Amino acid sequence: MSETNVDLVVLGGGSGGYAAALRAAELGSSVVLIEKEKVGGTCLHWGCVPAKTLLHAAEVADEAREGASIGVKSTFDGIDPAALLKYKDGVINRLYKGLQGLIKSRNIQVVEGEGRFVGPRSVVVGDDTYTGTNVVLATGSYSRSLPGLAIEGRVITSTQALSLEWVPQTAIVLGGGVIGVEFASTWASFGTDVTIVEALPSLVPAEDPWAAKLLERAFRRRKINFKTGVRFSEVSQDDSGVTVKLEDGTELKADLMLVAVGRGPNTAGCGYEEAGVTMDRGFVITDERLRTNLPNVYAVGDIVPGLQLAHRGFQQGIFVAEEIAGLNPTVVDDANIPKITYCDPNVASVGLTEAKAKEIHGADNVESYVYDLGGNGKSQILKTAGGIKAVRVKDGPVVGVHMVGARVGELIGEAQLIVNWEALPEDVAPLIHGHPSQYEALGETMLAMAGKPLHVHD
Repeated sequence: MSETNVDLVVLGGGSGGYAAALRAAELGSSVVLIEKEKVGGTCLHWGCVPAKTLLHAAEVADEAREGASIGVKSTFDGIDPAALLKYKDGVINRLYKGLQGLIKSRNIQVVEGEGRFVGPRSVVVGDDTYTGTNVVLATGSYSRSLPGLAIEGRVITSTQALSLEWVPQTAIVLGGGVIGVEFASTWASFGTDVTIVEALPSLVPAEDPWAAKLLERAFRRRKINFKTGVRFSEVSQDDSGVTVKLEDGTELKADLMLVAVGRGPNTAGCGYEEAGVTMDRGFVITDERLRTNLPNVYAVGDIVPGLQLAHRGFQQGIFVAEEIAGLNPTVVDDANIPKITYCDPNVASVGLTEAKAKEIHGADNVESYVYDLGGNGKSQILKTAGGIKAVRVKDGPVVGVHMVGARVGELIGEAQLIVNWEALPEDVAPLIHGHPSQYEALGETMLAMAGKPLHVHD
C-alpha cells in the first residue's frame, strides 16, 4: 500500500488524458497518469489510427484496380491480410513509442492498472492511492451494441474488425454513421460485397443532408448496398455466416456482421457516481469549462456529452491543463470542431448545417452555395466527384462548410479557420489559392459567395 500526492492525477491515458498530462507537465505540474491498457487509448491502438491505415490500403487497392483508366498498367490481385496487419501495427507501434518518449521526457509518472475514482480527489489502483490537487477524469468510450445483441463469433465490433486475419466475401454493417461507412468503404475496396443497415433516413445522419445524398450517390456507384430507415430485428449465426432479419421482413445473409451503432461512455465501474459526480445516462456532466460538480475535478473526452472525436478530447485535455494553471483558455465549442469521415469519398464539415443555421439565425437570414468539384482541375485529375457547400448569414460570416470528395478531409483546415474566425466570403475571396489544387475549390466557393463566380456555369 502506498499513497502518492501530486499536482494532477489523470484517470485515463487516451487522447484527452495524455494531452492533459503533457500540457500540465509542460506548465510545471507534477503528474500521475493512470491507464489500464496502453497510453494513447482507443484512437491510437483500436480506433482512428488503425482504421485509417486500412482505409489507405483500400485507396491503394482502388488505384491499382483502376490504373488502366489513366494509362498505368496495374492490377489488383487481392489483399494479403498478414502484410496488411503488419503495416497497421507498424504505424501504431511507431506512434506509440513516440508518445511514450514524450511522456517520459516530461517526467510524468505512468501507473498501469485499473483506476477507481473514490473522491474527493483520489484515485485508487489496487492497494495504492493517488491524490491530486486536481483530478481529470478521461476514461474514454467503448463500442456500443443494441439491447440483446451479443458481440460474439461472427458478430463483431470495430475492435475485432481491425484485426481480422481474413477478408470477408460478404458483410453486413449495422449502422451508417462514421464507423459504419468507413468500414463499408474499406471492405468494398478489398472486394467484399457490403450492405449497410441504418435505422435513420440517411447515411452519415449527423452531416448536412446535402452531404449525405452525395455520399449515398457515390456508394451506389461503388456498388455498396445500403438500407436506410429500417431497423434491425435479430441475428443468428452458424459456422458458415450470419442471418440478419430487419423489422420490415428483409432477411440478409453474410459472412459476418459489424455492429457500428456508436460509442458509449466508459464510466461503469470507475466509481464516479458513488463518489458523488453528477452523471446522466453514463456520461459525466460538466459546465462549459469542463468542471464537474466536485471541486477541482474535471472531465474530458468521450465521457462528456457531445462529439465523440479524438481531437475534441485532445483539445479539451489541453484546455483543462491551462484552466488549472490559470491561463483562462478559450472554451472548446463543439459546433466549430471539424469532423472528417474517411470513406471514399471523404465527408468533411465544420460549423453549422444549413438547417441548424436557419434555426439559430432565422430561415430568411441564411444563404448557402454549392460548388461542384467538376469545376476543379485537381479533383478531375483525381477522378473524384463531389462538392463544397458553404453556409453563411446574409451579409455576414460563413457559419458552416461541408465537403464531399476524395481527400477533402485535408481541406478542412482552411474551412475551420474561416468558420472559427467568423470570416466573410469577401474576406477570403482575395486570398490566392494554389493552382491546380483541391483547396482551390474552397477559394472558388468563397469567390462565388462574394458575388464574383468564375468557374461556375449559370
